Amino acid sequence: MPDEPAAGAPDPGVISLDPRTLRGLAHPLRIRLLAALREYGPATASGLAARLGESSGATSYHLRQLAAYGFVEEDPGRGTARERWWKAAHRGTRFDAGSLLAHDDPEVRAAVGLFGREIAAIHTAELETWLATVGDWSEEWRDSFDLSNFALRLTPARTRALCEELHAVLERYRAQEGGEPGSAEDAAHVRVHLHAFPRAAD
Repeated sequence: MPDEPAAGAPDPGVISLDPRTLRGLAHPLRIRLLAALREYGPATASGLAARLGESSGATSYHLRQLAAYGFVEEDPGRGTARERWWKAAHRGTRFDAGSLLAHDDPEVRAAVGLFGREIAAIHTAELETWLATVGDWSEEWRDSFDLSNFALRLTPARTRALCEELHAVLERYRAQEGGEPGSAEDAAHVRVHLHAFPRAAD
């Protein structure tokens, strides 16, 4: 994922979506391709096709589209005359839904909806995969995961502050990767999903 929308201070490793780049990314396969490159590292179109269950023709076309919008780039250290290797150009994506939803172009507003729904679908699929395979993990991992929800009464400003504080905590843990106590053999890719949204009183 693509990484999910980020909040907080500007980060040079995070690209901010504008109307043009949003429309370039708002396609289900492009979002999944970018997410795979960010999580698993450089890959070829055929390798990504095998991972995602798509044709190499489709992945090759959409990788070129992602490159045209600046989301991915060729990995010159791995490429060959026969097959390109691609890598993500940024670590994450910043997504200001509020301003984009107010855009006067209906195509931009539609792209916001598509992008958000695809991210939600990816989150759901990841969680369902974990729940289906949790028994295959060690007891330590089974005791470490979290599946919680909280209901708070907050203003928009307080909600944004909460999200920014949570993002700051996650960035602190990211900065400590590789230096945490314990064996590196115990480490795994951990997905953390953050959803914060208002609900009607009724």
